[in-house]
Amino acid sequence: QVQLVESGGGLVQPGGSLRLSCAASGFTFRSYAMSWYRQPPGLERELVAAITSDGDRTNYADSVKGRFTISRDNSKNTVYLQMNSLKPEDTAVYYCNAGPVYQIPTAYDYWGQGTQVTVSS
Repeated sequence: QVQLVESGGGLVQPGGSLRLSCAASGFTFRSYAMSWYRQPPGLERELVAAITSDGDRTNYADSVKGRFTISRDNSKNTVYLQMNSLKPEDTAVYYCNAGPVYQIPTAYDYWGQGTQVTVSS
């Protein structure tokens, strides 16, 4: 049974930091590209960051470049999203995604249940 379990979300003040984790099981983690998406209230889901299966390449949405860092540990079947200098507009539900194609959603992707990140004073 495939599982992607996100953790690390919560309430943080503007300028603060959070580290999201996504623990994967039930599939060959090292063979999948991993991504983080987010869905702000009332808006569409958007790609935040992506990393290749071997971790050699990453890509970020313009809105988070220089503030967020995606990484993975294939020995732990876990992907991370380090979020620094958080802004109120980063408030969203953050989803972990595993897919066979880097940066391109497919029908074969797996999704986590999401974790809420709220940036507010």
